[in-house]
Amino acid sequence: MTSDLADTPLVSLADGVLTLPISLDGKGNSLDADAVAQADAAVAALLAGELDAGAILLVGLGKNFCAGGNVAGFAGAEDRSEHVRDLADLLHGLVRKLDRVEVPVVAAAAGWAAGAGLSMVLLADFSVGGPDTRLLAAYPGIGLTPDGGMSWLLPRAIGPVAARAFILGNEPVDGRRAYEIGMITTFVEGDVPQAARDLAARLAAGPRDALTAAKRLLRESETATLSDHLDAERDSIAAMASHPDGIEGVDAFVAKRTPRFGGA
Repeated sequence: MTSDLADTPLVSLADGVLTLPISLDGKGNSLDADAVAQADAAVAALLAGELDAGAILLVGLGKNFCAGGNVAGFAGAEDRSEHVRDLADLLHGLVRKLDRVEVPVVAAAAGWAAGAGLSMVLLADFSVGGPDTRLLAAYPGIGLTPDGGMSWLLPRAIGPVAARAFILGNEPVDGRRAYEIGMITTFVEGDVPQAARDLAARLAAGPRDALTAAKRLLRESETATLSDHLDAERDSIAAMASHPDGIEGVDAFVAKRTPRFGGA
């Protein structure tokens, strides 16, 4: 690791988990531009090989994950269109980088995840919610349209018909219902942030290269033919069979013991 995160004090790296706040306590836990900029810089460092992390955890530093954009900031801008455009560009820079990341991404969807906050939940590989989780499109309520990838991600998560009804109808969905229809991947009755952190730490402690390769296969499957993808799967599993974690995993299974991935 060559980056010490000195320029991104909101970001932390512990137990192999790169934690990225996207909203701060106060202002209704709205999306925070400084937090997004710091997250963007940290993910850029990860992509450049300057950070060593096995998972990313997206969090809000308050009771909510993220309640959407700072609407008061929109109203106070001298040029609202330019202000919103700049914020969307900032957010989308982070979304593009997170979409390129090959380590697992976990979102701790505690409380409200609305607007851009919901877009970030949908972007994650794993999203943890609970009884207090509330998901809302939010944009129609203030006369705006989605950003952060919501209108691309949501139809792929729950289907185009349900996505249209959710975004255009602008009615909240609670955590249980969100889990049932596939808007979040994990529902817990207890502490959502802690459950998300535990999940991220477990993933980071796992066979990192195998998870990276599996995520790459899943991404490539979106545009590959089945025949071509079968070749890619063959090449990938063959490569992992001689990888240290692949060797350790197989040997541990045969020996009926817990594998020690990463040379632990």
